[in-house]
Amino acid sequence: MEIIHVSAECYPVAKVGGLGDVVGALPKYQQQQGHTVKVVLPMYRTAFLYRHNWNVVHKGRTHLGNWWFDYTVIKEQTNALGFDLYLIDIYGVLDRENVYGYSDDTERFTAFQVSFVDWLSQWRHRPGVVHVHDHHAGLIPFIMQYSYDYGHLKGVPTVLTIHNAQYQGWMGWDKRHYLPRFDSWKSGLLDWNGNINPLASAVRCAWKVTTVSPSYLQELRYMSNGLEALFEYEKGKCSGILNGIDAQVWDPATDSYLGAHYDHSTVAGGKAVHKSALCKRFQLDETKPLIIFIGRFALEKAADLLPAVVGDCFHYIGRDMNFLILGSGDPNVERHLAYVQEMVGKDFKAVTGYNEQLSHEMYAGADFLLMPSRVEPCGLNQMYALRYGTVPIVRSTGGLKDTVVDYEDWQGFGLRFQDASVGDITQAIYRALQLYHDRERFEAIRERIMQIDHSWESSALQYLAVYLTL
Repeated sequence: MEIIHVSAECYPVAKVGGLGDVVGALPKYQQQQGHTVKVVLPMYRTAFLYRHNWNVVHKGRTHLGNWWFDYTVIKEQTNALGFDLYLIDIYGVLDRENVYGYSDDTERFTAFQVSFVDWLSQWRHRPGVVHVHDHHAGLIPFIMQYSYDYGHLKGVPTVLTIHNAQYQGWMGWDKRHYLPRFDSWKSGLLDWNGNINPLASAVRCAWKVTTVSPSYLQELRYMSNGLEALFEYEKGKCSGILNGIDAQVWDPATDSYLGAHYDHSTVAGGKAVHKSALCKRFQLDETKPLIIFIGRFALEKAADLLPAVVGDCFHYIGRDMNFLILGSGDPNVERHLAYVQEMVGKDFKAVTGYNEQLSHEMYAGADFLLMPSRVEPCGLNQMYALRYGTVPIVRSTGGLKDTVVDYEDWQGFGLRFQDASVGDITQAIYRALQLYHDRERFEAIRERIMQIDHSWESSALQYLAVYLTL
């Protein structure tokens, strides 16, 4: 089967969050299972672009309303990622260093989608499925089915995967002319609450819809930023498939980011080496348990609670643990974490920014990973932590609930808490310290969690099963 993935992110080309990890891994495993897989991204000006060689495979011309533009499609020459990678370039629109955050993001991603469909319409054959990811590619199913210029694509199956329904790509109806000419009787398939909503449109128009965990699919029916009724109505074509992780990239036995390697049989010694190095680097006490947070400083990640959590733990539990935080995002969170660091003086360090190598080193050296997310469609960090023998402390939501069993439950191995509140998080950390000091049990759990299989093989087969129903 020929599978075309269309996305705004793909690791290591351009990554902001979990979307990039998924689109960088799932296609590779699908390719290994015998399929022909292509990934199509905007041509951002990232380091990956300049480190690889490319061929121009297509030049085209299309438009957003009255604005006509040229676009170019290039292909990476060496199949370096394990699948065919294509980038679409539009001068002055997609040629930016960052993925998101520009005032014209609506125009950028709409132009990208229109260009993709225009290019696809000129192929001499039709792919088996076009698989779009999140709202950045959400208009594609509608355009393929209802635009007059591309009516011959109507029979090509489309699948939508929702990685995060909080972001939906809203735009006003004054921008309807951005879309290629379409049947006005179908305008309702674009509309939600008086706006064009690309994510809602994709849910309606895609042949099948998947979410990145079974629990998140259920949560969308009562917590999806205004689309609750839509997910209830369309539940018949929706399924939840838990994300996997790229076990070839995330493997402490071979990880190129690590100076010392280990596996489940040498986890105690291997992690001790990395913990010692981290603690020396950030002036932390290696005799105390090390609790880390890695991620965006965003409301959905409950990062705004971190300063109060650190303060409450030190006040009510005592200086019996270290905290090491890596992330960026909300300036208020960054400022409050800097203030906490100044006030507490020791046992705490916050590093602002994106640092892939440091994140690998933190997974390898930490004792616990904290994920207090308000919303977590799947979550990959907890799976990375398990792979590296780091015990996850997570809120019972979305994919966190699907992948972490509390250690006090049958065959449990992590820590779960109910509410994204300072009190619940502090209580969970207190329980983590009790587990840490039960050394025999703690070491047994670390050895066991490293052997849990969260690789992409089984998830890729579940996606294939969805495709075969189209």
